[in-house]
Amino acid sequence: MTLTVHPVTGLPEVTAGDDLVVLLAPALREIGARDGDVVVVTQKIVSKAEGRLVPDQDRAAAVEAETVRVVARREDLVIAETRHGFVCANAGVDASNVAAGFVALLPEDPDGSAERLRTGLSAALAADVAVVITDTFGRPWREGLVDAAIGVAGMPAIVDLRGSPDHTGRELEATVIALADQVAAAAGTVMAKTARVPVALARGVTWQGGAGRARDLIRAPQGDLFRESPMQSLHARRTIRSFGPGTVPRERVADAIAAACAAPAPHHTRPWAFVALDEAPAKRALLSAIAHAWRSDLRSDRIPEDVIELRIARSDAVLGRAPTLIVPFVRFEGAHPYPDAGRAGAEREMFLLAGGAAIQNLLLALHAQGYAACWISSTLFCQEETRAALGMDRGWYALGTVACGPTPGGGAAPRPRPPVDLDAVLRWS
Repeated sequence: MTLTVHPVTGLPEVTAGDDLVVLLAPALREIGARDGDVVVVTQKIVSKAEGRLVPDQDRAAAVEAETVRVVARREDLVIAETRHGFVCANAGVDASNVAAGFVALLPEDPDGSAERLRTGLSAALAADVAVVITDTFGRPWREGLVDAAIGVAGMPAIVDLRGSPDHTGRELEATVIALADQVAAAAGTVMAKTARVPVALARGVTWQGGAGRARDLIRAPQGDLFRESPMQSLHARRTIRSFGPGTVPRERVADAIAAACAAPAPHHTRPWAFVALDEAPAKRALLSAIAHAWRSDLRSDRIPEDVIELRIARSDAVLGRAPTLIVPFVRFEGAHPYPDAGRAGAEREMFLLAGGAAIQNLLLALHAQGYAACWISSTLFCQEETRAALGMDRGWYALGTVACGPTPGGGAAPRPRPPVDLDAVLRWS
């Protein structure tokens, strides 16, 4: 197979409302476009033709509007997921090769733009051509930019070779080729940003199977091992009190608890234990124990009945619907006495603080794996009942309950988090 890439030169500056078919067809006809060729077009001229330009002074607002999820942030640079599913710098908002004072946004529907362009060009050229719309993306762990496909029509975006033999006859197990990205990168070698070559024609690309879309290239969240930077995950984690259908696999819970045990603790100890409940009878037993404690005569003498019933209902609304409950415990054995501490109880407080750190690690680990979670304080107020329901001895002290499950459909419904006023919370000395 021989692959050739032909730059398309001499094109005029594209402005809003221009018909790209009318602009490109004569030059492609001169090159001799034919069946099976792939017309590769930069995102910038598509965005210009579709009027996707905004004033440069609105750049920050445009990045925010185009962002559905922040992956990482450092100073003014944001690595963000767009509503298309692309993860790129500043949500694809870019000032290169745009008139002074403006920035370009990605097309609203790059796959749709590619299909319209393919249909028009195929008719104008009397040739069945494919179209790939490209943009330049950075890559984790590697320097430099490379052209990638953000819109595809008339060819597969992905070629799945799993199950087919390699040249030795061994079955391929993980080989899925991003064909459209390969075409985009090859065309990028003749479409330099400084050369005013926004279009190329690739000839010799072969494929089997039907046409695909650039959205086929987007990795599903459940398969994304690098979904958030560690710093961003601290800001992105939210308390989510509702859950989607399904369960939390036990191995994911075990991973989260292992992360919880990485929290700091005094005297080289690990003063924690975690009881995880994902079976209905076990969860019902715990909720019954909590309700019984709240309804006991001792407590009802101090708290009005309607308040007790409201607390039980609120607790059940979250804990009773969560696929998995995790009850963290701390014990105070091994706490070193500090006679000169100046007050009693400081030794226990160290262990309680360590327990809080373990819970925060647990919540972050669940978030990092894509699960919704929240911390509920109920078991703090019924220690004996909780220990009895879960078979823990008197040396253990319950630190509330973490409820977790799949993120609800339509995205998380997090509790709002107030903005941080650093002037109020940070003091330098």
